[in-house]
Amino acid sequence: MRTFCLLLVALCVSFAQTRSVTDAEVARIHRSMLLIDTHNDITSRTVDGYDIGKAKNDGHTNVTSLKEGGVGAQFFAVYVSSSYVKDNRSAHRTLEMIDTVRHGIVGRYPNDFALATTADDIERIHKQGKIAALMGIEGGHAIEDSLGLLRDYFDLGVRYMTLTHTNTNNWADSSGDIDKAGVQHHNGLTPFGKQVVHEMNRLGMMIDISHTADKTFFDALAESKAPIMASHSSCRALCNAPRNMTDEMIAALGKKGGVMQINFNCGFLSEKSRAAEKNVQESTLPGAAGEDATIAEYKKKVPPATLEDVVAHIEHAVKIGGIDAVGIGSDFDGVSCTPKGLEDVSKFPNLTRALLEKGYSAEDIRKIYGGNTLRVMRAVEAEAKREKAAN
Repeated sequence: MRTFCLLLVALCVSFAQTRSVTDAEVARIHRSMLLIDTHNDITSRTVDGYDIGKAKNDGHTNVTSLKEGGVGAQFFAVYVSSSYVKDNRSAHRTLEMIDTVRHGIVGRYPNDFALATTADDIERIHKQGKIAALMGIEGGHAIEDSLGLLRDYFDLGVRYMTLTHTNTNNWADSSGDIDKAGVQHHNGLTPFGKQVVHEMNRLGMMIDISHTADKTFFDALAESKAPIMASHSSCRALCNAPRNMTDEMIAALGKKGGVMQINFNCGFLSEKSRAAEKNVQESTLPGAAGEDATIAEYKKKVPPATLEDVVAHIEHAVKIGGIDAVGIGSDFDGVSCTPKGLEDVSKFPNLTRALLEKGYSAEDIRKIYGGNTLRVMRAVEAEAKREKAAN
């Protein structure tokens, strides 16, 4: 019966007539949304002193643009590069990144942001007219193989952890370093990796499988008592990047109540962008002198994906996993190429327009923009309460 309902929803969305919408309708509906973006990397700049309150947006994210885009809640990435694994510096970097959210963003602009750690917090802060600021660790090596550190991070406000980044750690395989023969290091999660999943359930921390190898995803899905998420991933059927999710993964995630948050990285949305990006990565960039010049050369060589590509990934994910299994995880300020029409956080109303034109209802968009994420958060919180009550 559930399969029939999913097919019916997908068919209704797929075959809905494209319709015209007015600017007033877009504005009204967009303002009514609680838009939750589950992954933004501006923290990699604020940790070095960047002022997110600057009126001029020289990247993808700042206070003005967040407000223009109608973002109601933002998960800021506590990104820890794999380079910090050397000499056991991962925990130190994690604390620096947590600090930049708590003090470099929320503390610096308390009239614009408030720290959130629960679904109820998000809704309360949104009603106050502020942006709810949340944290998600990107890279399981951040815990340095210590459940104690995991608990400490939770106490500091972290509410999801990506089990791996592009590197395989000591307990979970990544999609980023499987060898050419397709061989993985651990064949998914090790016994300790499964303990990490169980402890995250007990704490009430969401399990994020973006960046993980496929087997790690299925192991995490099987081990977790609560729904899991992919904080910034897209569809492999439309763009064959190992970081993207297969239809089998999307369906399994949706069946267990999880959410896949669509990533706006051009190389995860468009095969044309991905092929050009791969060529750039494998060659040197002529005339590049400094970061800005390198990015300029990159943009000349990599054709951007489009707003239509983002909508296509949303539609495919809805078709496979159902309307309740899809969300938004932009990866803004963590990527060098963003789609034409969704260049930065201020452009979210363009996505609202495109979805309305495709026939999505306001209620459909409300789920994609935040309702599904809130549901997963509440399920994770409920599982933690159940486990504590049982013990």
